[in-house]
Amino acid sequence: MATYLLLIYGDEERWETMTAAERAQIDEGHRQFRERAGRSILASGELEPSSTATTLRARPLGDDGDGPSVTDGPFLEIKEVLGGFYGVDVPDLDAALDLAASLAEVTHDHSGVQVQPLVDHG
Repeated sequence: MATYLLLIYGDEERWETMTAAERAQIDEGHRQFRERAGRSILASGELEPSSTATTLRARPLGDDGDGPSVTDGPFLEIKEVLGGFYGVDVPDLDAALDLAASLAEVTHDHSGVQVQPLVDHG
């Protein structure tokens, strides 16, 4: 078995303008996904908007402050942001791709899903 993150990216502006029916369709897609994926889901979550993020970075050379530099907002200014994730334990990449392909976000105009393996430090 291998562990993969299914990272759900989308356009926040498009998400904010969706109708209740469009959001309900995506929610139903996630319900169906959870039913299909079953016990292979290790963790999942929907993230708050990127405007609520806080970023920690190493301080620039010569900055005498204590600890990391803390800034409000996302790490990068980009149109598509990480909106949610599933951690899944499946036999291989093909199984992870098969699950990811069933997420509603791969059929909507505002989003996509990135499938990425986790390093096994076992």
